[in-house]
Amino acid sequence: MPIHDLAKDPSASLAALVRTEPIQERSAARVDALLDAAAAVVDEIGFDRLTTAMVAERADASIGTVYRYFPDRIALLQGLRERAIGRFRVAVVQRIEEVHPSTWSEAVDCSIDAFATMYRTEPGFRIIRFADDERGNDGAGEAPEEAAPFAHGLAEVLSGDFGLPAGEELEFRLGIAIEIGDALVSRAFALSADGDDRYIAEARAVIGAYLGRYYS
Repeated sequence: MPIHDLAKDPSASLAALVRTEPIQERSAARVDALLDAAAAVVDEIGFDRLTTAMVAERADASIGTVYRYFPDRIALLQGLRERAIGRFRVAVVQRIEEVHPSTWSEAVDCSIDAFATMYRTEPGFRIIRFADDERGNDGAGEAPEEAAPFAHGLAEVLSGDFGLPAGEELEFRLGIAIEIGDALVSRAFALSADGDDRYIAEARAVIGAYLGRYYS
């Protein structure tokens, strides 16, 4: 699997959520502005108090403009989530290309680096429970890409570029690693926007030790 295939285009993910697909550049910019406003409000007061009126005011837009793209606050939060997850996947690819890891463990560390960076730089990212996206579509009959999209993509990269044995076991174990990383890194940023590096370091250590049991 080419490393760029790991990236998930944020605009493509949003197209299925918005009422009017942002085909034109101006419309896409308006959707981004609304999501930027939603992210700012979420960071200030939390997602449970977010309203479409607050987003309209923050974006200097009419409430009708908000409803043109997002029918309610839930759709706004879903859009914010999809954009953030897409940007995370792009960040992982960029980090891997920057570091040029020589081992699978270094590639996994790149993912942790990107995850922590998103907490520090992506407004609204703290509301994202990334592990939920991995297990959120676990109905019978769904393809692996749909059931655990990032674990599936990362498994293909680690098997193709670093020689780990491909298959369901690798995807399952990467899913466990994602659960661990999500819990520890989110805890690192629970009380501070800068993050507690101790939790991030422990995420690396625990994930490395867990995966190393099988792939050392």
